[in-house]
Amino acid sequence: MQQRDKIKPILFSIIKHSSPQELKEQIPKDIVAGVVVAVVALPLSIALGIASGVSPEQGLYTAIIAGFLIAFLGGSRVQISGPTAAFATIVAGIVATDGMEGLVAATIIAGIILILMGLFKMGAVIRYVPYTITTGFTAGIAVTLTIGQLKDLLGLTYPAGTATVETTEKLTALAANISTVNMQACLVGAICLVVLFLFPRLSSRIPSSPVALFVGIGLVHGLGLDVCTIGDLYVINAGLPEFQLPQLDIGLFRNQFANGVTIAILAAIESLLSCVVADSMISSHHRANTELCAQGIGNIASVLFGGIPATGAIARTAANVKAGGRTPISGMVHALVLALVLVFLMPYAALIPMPTIAAILLYVAYGMSGWRNFVHLCQTASKGAVATLLLTFALTIVFDLVVAIGVGMLITVVLFMKMVSEETEVKGWKYYCDENSEVTHLRELPKSVRVYEINGPMFFGMTERIADISVKEFTKYLIIRMRGVPSLDATGMNALENLYEYCKAHGVSLIFSHVNEQPLKTMRRAGFVELVGEEHFCSCIDEAIAHARLLLGEEPAKREAEKPKS
Repeated sequence: MQQRDKIKPILFSIIKHSSPQELKEQIPKDIVAGVVVAVVALPLSIALGIASGVSPEQGLYTAIIAGFLIAFLGGSRVQISGPTAAFATIVAGIVATDGMEGLVAATIIAGIILILMGLFKMGAVIRYVPYTITTGFTAGIAVTLTIGQLKDLLGLTYPAGTATVETTEKLTALAANISTVNMQACLVGAICLVVLFLFPRLSSRIPSSPVALFVGIGLVHGLGLDVCTIGDLYVINAGLPEFQLPQLDIGLFRNQFANGVTIAILAAIESLLSCVVADSMISSHHRANTELCAQGIGNIASVLFGGIPATGAIARTAANVKAGGRTPISGMVHALVLALVLVFLMPYAALIPMPTIAAILLYVAYGMSGWRNFVHLCQTASKGAVATLLLTFALTIVFDLVVAIGVGMLITVVLFMKMVSEETEVKGWKYYCDENSEVTHLRELPKSVRVYEINGPMFFGMTERIADISVKEFTKYLIIRMRGVPSLDATGMNALENLYEYCKAHGVSLIFSHVNEQPLKTMRRAGFVELVGEEHFCSCIDEAIAHARLLLGEEPAKREAEKPKS
């Protein structure tokens, strides 16, 4: 369960409720954890900056600015934020078509949306995104990221002006230029991939990505291989990020609104999922609404200092927990360490081979793909769930995240309504005329009384079943038993009003039995209770039958009357 606290940074709460001795013991552990996470984040931030279509240092700007602010202001004890693979293809597309001005506008919109989501207590919305959809679009993002790295992994050369924004364009360019493959680049990429996948088996304490980074640099510069490096493609700028505000106008914000919504949705989902994973690792509880506000502030600040969108990074958060981090101090230290690297060591990033960057991103894509969960869902989930999973996966690759999530949610809602409507039933009691029937626990009814029982929620997906209720010529009272109806919406209410009109036209009076709290509130609000009559609402079926007998003129019960099954 998430805590319903005020929206305030969890760091202040930790300091307030911890003794000086506890802080004295924990802070050194957090500092060490922050340094460890910085080592993990350094190559990832550089690689993700390049994958996002911006310069390497802009990936570090993001990890520094957003990482520090979100840790300081956020609602999780151990969350580490920064550039993530989930954003890479989205950001690259925006930068390619609309430049950094478009990205700044889109990210500011996303930040405002995230802050509003936090202020309006929408942190629990993540629960309403089905697992099939998150699995589908995460796997789809992993595939698009993989496709985007094949060029550098294979050392391909594209003609100037080749369009490589959309996934289909990247595949077309790959196929058209496969003859330019550089075998030396393939060798470096392959060796780095082997290091990334096998080194964790040798040492669980040392991250594999920095090791792969040094291996790649050693291969290229030690053996003099003809492989493209970061320095061949980018001018590396050392120094702290500076505040910069591009020329923005209302038209630009209007054009970037859809991209801003995409970034906000993804940032919210990724960050809160990361918080949930972190909670399970340290047996804690995050403050979802505080985290959303912090994510919004961190993203706005990031792009204003030259960075790109950021969100919670599950792998870096897990590394923080394993290294002993237990307070937001570790996230802040990680950002400060990266700032020192940016100032003093950034020029050496020019030595990093592009196949090594591609290998690191392929390793990240493999980790985020969740292919085992994907396969397991395909094998065990219902046909509707599998269809949603595969469609979300395909739409993420072919179109974009908003389309994928929108269509996936629409299909999920339709399937859910279908499932619930199938669970809802309206059935009339059966009559047994044989007095010697072996059927037990039956109730005697006057012939002019008819009983229908409704089970399941009454909403717009099943209201046509109410129309199936019918009365006989001799029916005077119709009892509607609603003990199995947990909820009633406006369309269901309209169906009951139509039933009332139908009964009134046939000279039949309605009696309701055991109406639950929510349906009764809806009926009162609609004036239906007053229309039918308060006295016609009974607490149980026996009371309803007795009330019908009383209305029939207190006629004595006839034992020979038909017996309905209860």
